[in-house]
Amino acid sequence: MIQVIASISYDSSKSDELREILNWIVPLVHAEAGCRKYLPTVDCPMGLAIQETDSRVFTMVEEWEDEASLQAHLAAPHMDEFRERVQGIVTGVTVKVLKDF
Repeated sequence: MIQVIASISYDSSKSDELREILNWIVPLVHAEAGCRKYLPTVDCPMGLAIQETDSRVFTMVEEWEDEASLQAHLAAPHMDEFRERVQGIVTGVTVKVLKDF
């Protein structure tokens, strides 16, 4: 099992446009072979002293059956279109790809 945590910063003035794009891409990704989870999330402030929050970032939480499934996802034509559509909206991305300890 492979997990991906992608922190994606974006222009908050374009959040409606981003939400529309996410509503388009999520069902396409869910239909991919090997996709177990593909979930856009935002920070949930809990008042924890060690918690960092940022309203200009959403986090994509993903789970894939294996590395091959993730590689196929990254090469999918709809992901190319997604990357094109978020140009000018997304301002930065950091990604962690994780496996069981």
